[in-house]
Amino acid sequence: MSQTQVNAARYGKDNVRVYKVHRDEKTGVQTVVEMTVCCLLEGEIDTSYTKADNSVVVATDSIKNTIYILAKQNPVNPPELFGSIVANHFIEKYKHIHAAHVNIITHRWSRLNIDGKPHPHSFYRDSEEKRNVQVDAVEGQGTDIKSSLNGLTVLKSTNSQFWGFLRDEYTTLPETWDRILSTDVDAAWQWKRFSGVDEVRSHIPKFDATWAAARDITLRTFAEDNSASVQATMYKMAQEILARQQLVETVDYSLPNKHYFEIDLSWHKGLQNRGKDAEVYAPQTNPNGLIKCTVGRSSVKPKL
Repeated sequence: MSQTQVNAARYGKDNVRVYKVHRDEKTGVQTVVEMTVCCLLEGEIDTSYTKADNSVVVATDSIKNTIYILAKQNPVNPPELFGSIVANHFIEKYKHIHAAHVNIITHRWSRLNIDGKPHPHSFYRDSEEKRNVQVDAVEGQGTDIKSSLNGLTVLKSTNSQFWGFLRDEYTTLPETWDRILSTDVDAAWQWKRFSGVDEVRSHIPKFDATWAAARDITLRTFAEDNSASVQATMYKMAQEILARQQLVETVDYSLPNKHYFEIDLSWHKGLQNRGKDAEVYAPQTNPNGLIKCTVGRSSVKPKL
C-alpha cells in the first residue's frame, strides 16, 4: 500500500436544533429564537483517522452539549455574536483545536397581531426566509463572519426587461421590454476580520441593523428598479449595502430567474393572450436562469 496522509480534516455536530425564549418579567413580553447550528473543528486530529486514536477527539455529543450550555449562558442574538462565542470557545478550551467553523440558521418566527396589537407570547411562521451566519475562528488569526439571508421569495409583474443580449445560431429567446421577474433571494455579506469575541461584541448593534438594511435594500431595489437584467439590479443592491456599512468588505448575490411564460391561446376562437394582452402565464419549475456576483470595494483585493 502506498504511503498516505490526511491532507484536510474537520468534524463536529450538525443539525443541532436550539430554541431559546427570553421572558421580560416586567412587561410579560416573551421573545423567541429558533436556530439550527453546525459546528466543525480542525486541529491536531489526524491520528484519529490514521491510527484510530480517539484521545484527540472532542466527542460530537460534547460539542452539542457545549452549544446548549453556551446558549443558556449567553445571548443568542445577534447570531454573529453567538457564533463567535461558540467558535472561539473551542479554540480556547482545547490546545490541539486550532480552528472552529460555526454555521447558524435562524428560522423565522414573527409576532402575532391580535386585534391590531402585538401578542406578548404568540408567533407564526410567515415564510421560509432564513437569516444565516457563518463564523470561522482560527487560532492566532482572528474571526471571520459572513452574514446572509435566503429563502426570501419575491415577484413583480412588470418593470423587468431583457434585450440586447448576444444572438447567434443557438438563440431562440425573444427580446422583451416587459416581463415578470421572480426570484428566491440569497444574499450574503462578508465582514472585515475581527480580532476575537470582544471586538465582535463591540459592534453588536451593527449586525442587526445591517441585516435589516440589506433586506430593505434588496426589497426596495427589486420593486423600484426598472430592471434591464437580473445582473444590473443585483449590482445596484450590492453597491447600496456596501455604502451603508463600512465594516462589510464584499456582498454576494445568487438569484435564480424563475420564469413565467406566456401561453398562446389563439387556437381557441382567436383568444389573445400574448404581449400586451397576456394575463395568464405558466409558472416554470426548471430549467431556470441562475445569476451570481460578488461585489467589493475597488480598494479591496478579493480573497483567493
